[in-house]
Amino acid sequence: MIADVLLALPMGLLLAFTIGPVFFVLIETAITKGFRAAIAFNSGVVLADVVFILIVYFTTSSLLNELKDEPALFVFGGLIMVGYGLISFIKLKKDFRLTMAQKERGEDAALYMKRVNYIALAIKGFLLNFINIGVLGFWLGVIIVFAPKLDMNPHRITVFFGSIILVYFAIDLIKILIAKRLKNKLTAYHIYKIKRTISIILLVFGVFLIVQGFFPNAKKGLQQELHITE
Repeated sequence: MIADVLLALPMGLLLAFTIGPVFFVLIETAITKGFRAAIAFNSGVVLADVVFILIVYFTTSSLLNELKDEPALFVFGGLIMVGYGLISFIKLKKDFRLTMAQKERGEDAALYMKRVNYIALAIKGFLLNFINIGVLGFWLGVIIVFAPKLDMNPHRITVFFGSIILVYFAIDLIKILIAKRLKNKLTAYHIYKIKRTISIILLVFGVFLIVQGFFPNAKKGLQQELHITE
């Protein structure tokens, strides 16, 4: 059991420091909405990972190998991410102007004082992670590589994946605590800039997914070149 946990540690570290849309939104949530809000968001992210792991474990690998490279899924996920980023970008400007107008009138209405909907944040984290088909590919690769090393034993596999998730979540807690320290030092303008930056990042990731969907052969060719180089 201890050996399985130690085997999982590098994967948990890799997952925790993978730079993607979830990473940036988690930091933004911690900075602008606080610790509990970030935990709610991250709980949704982890739930999506658990769902992916269950799908990978209980579905044939041949089917998932085809599914993870399905261009339509990349385009679909990319369009959702672009749409969300674009709507957020436009809405933030409107909200910021409203906030500034309220402050000029002497009203206590900063962006970060809005009531937080924790359930909505958990759903947001789940969907943002779930629409990224690359995450499915990641978990599929992990189980294909490590399941034979675990003798295909359900108990050992559960310990292994559970350890990955726990390490991942623990490191995210540290990231959230570090980001939270910035909250009280930020003005409404700084928060507005952070949120707009995250919206742009989501747009970029969404476009990247769409490009992967429209040019799947280019992706496969690049992967083959990398294998040849190695």
